[in-house]
Formats: sequence, C-alpha cells, structure tokens
Amino acid sequence: MSASEIPSDLLFQSSHEWARIEDDIATIGISDHAQAELTDVVFVELPEIGRTVDASDPTAVVESVKAASDIYTPLSGEIIEVNNDVEGDPSLVNTAPYENGWIFKIKLSKPEQVANLLTPEAYAELIG
Repeated sequence: MSASEIPSDLLFQSSHEWARIEDDIATIGISDHAQAELTDVVFVELPEIGRTVDASDPTAVVESVKAASDIYTPLSGEIIEVNNDVEGDPSLVNTAPYENGWIFKIKLSKPEQVANLLTPEAYAELIG
C-alpha cells in the first residue's frame, strides 16, 4: 500500500493500530494492512468505557476466521467511547477500517506520546 492510499490525518503504531487525533481525543482502529492480513473479521471485543489504559496496553480483541489478535492502544488515556457498530457488524473493520470500522476513542492523558507514532509515509515504508 502506498502512502497516497493511507489517510493523511492518521498516525500509526508499528503493531498496525492507527490514531486520528482531534484536540485531546484519539479515535483508534486497525490499519487496512492489518485487516487484510487477518481476513474476515467475525468478532470484536470492545474495551470497557471508563477504563484507563497506558500506551501499548492490549485494549481490545479482534477475531477473524484465521486468528484472534490483541489491539494495543497507541496512546495513554481513558476509554470514553466504543464503536458498538463493529460489535454488531464486525465486517466494518474489513470494509471501512479508517471510517466506520474504528474500535474505540480515548481522552489523552499524555498527548506528548503522539510524537512516538509513525506518519502515514513512515507506516507505508514499514509495511512495504
């Protein structure tokens, strides 16, 4: 996947989670590359609203026909919203990973961690 196919407003973690930052809120999901590797997503285990997480904590689980994978939060904060739509229709993670297939939102407790994430260009290079 080329950098031009990756939304320019996202930042990435090397474990294939993305973050869209708006003020002190981050929306988190998995990359198109990750969903393609997983193939058909059949279940999403969402985190509990109100839970406090540290960057790199396993925070949610995505199960596909191939495997179950932990979703690691790229940033620290409090879970303030989950995407119930993916619980009812897990295929959204496959069909719209950067839009309707997001998994959770956190209120950032350490906004400086954003500097540790990969740009779309660096992520495109990582997945080659």
